Amino acid sequence: MDIGTGASCIYPLLGCAQRPWSFIATGTSESLSSMPYLDLAHALADIDPESLKWAKRNVEINDLSSRVNVVARSTGSSLIPLDELALDSIDFTMTNPPFYRSEEELLSSAKRKQRPPYTACTGSKAEMVTPGGELAFVVCILKESCVLRARIQWYSAMFGFLSNLVDFIEQLRSSGIENYAVTEFVQGNKTRRWAIAWSFQPMRPAQHVARGTRSALSKNILPCVTEAEVMSVEIPESIGEFASKITAAIESLDLISWDWDTQAYEGTGRAVDKVWARPWRRRKKREQKTPDESTESSISKSDPRCMFGFKVWIRVSMKEVLVGCRWTEGFDAKAFESFQGFLQSTAAAAANVK
Repeated sequence: MDIGTGASCIYPLLGCAQRPWSFIATGTSESLSSMPYLDLAHALADIDPESLKWAKRNVEINDLSSRVNVVARSTGSSLIPLDELALDSIDFTMTNPPFYRSEEELLSSAKRKQRPPYTACTGSKAEMVTPGGELAFVVCILKESCVLRARIQWYSAMFGFLSNLVDFIEQLRSSGIENYAVTEFVQGNKTRRWAIAWSFQPMRPAQHVARGTRSALSKNILPCVTEAEVMSVEIPESIGEFASKITAAIESLDLISWDWDTQAYEGTGRAVDKVWARPWRRRKKREQKTPDESTESSISKSDPRCMFGFKVWIRVSMKEVLVGCRWTEGFDAKAFESFQGFLQSTAAAAANVK
């Protein structure tokens, strides 16, 4: 779903050209004068009804009407109208929100630029200005996401100002959302934009995606680390034997699943808890001594829920062997830290490193 698609409807058109996707593109058919100035939730990015008409026209002339549904919104309606569209869920939402709070702010920003832009600005005033600016607009999406939650896999938005991104991530964290990704787009050496995506679902993005910006490193806004190299050792006499010792230790854990690729030297696993840690092992011993199991334990065995998903890899270079892991699923960052410790000690034992 492209929220506030604009007259060109460019993102749905590009998405359909590059992927076998279908899009919902939202916009409003009402004029600006009918919208309350402070009604931020309804100040959609393309408030000019002419934009909506051209968005539909662009979809038609590209022969994509079967894959792009341009939906008109009205004052008082939600930004993400899943229920109105009779949709249980969708894959993701995206928005390139109006950057500026007022026309004066837009003009002031343009005057501060020493040189003219390399590319033409195709956005109308209505597509570049909204009450409260981009931060208020995306916060409205955040509020709706806290209601819809996992009905959408990923919510995403672009920011034109790093300061707004920093403020938004503070609100994101205040809402208890820790599964998110930040990246930046650099156009030439002048224009820089940032994007944020967040999810209520447990699957974690790769680290180069989740922590995909250098300019934000000092702002303390990046999400948790999801990948780590836990050990580097000299090349052993038998790499296969070294790998077998590591995989045997992982296979001995009480996992939901574990799959190891002997050719690629990498595997994926899923666990209901920190099954490698001493507290878990002690608890399992107590359960084995007690013949009567609780109803909750029986349910968890018949329908185990993954608390922590991981990937383990062994990389062989000319001089050394690297052992690393990635956090792929779950919400507990401390579980990933704990697993790194387990894998490090396991690799050390396999390499006979004291």
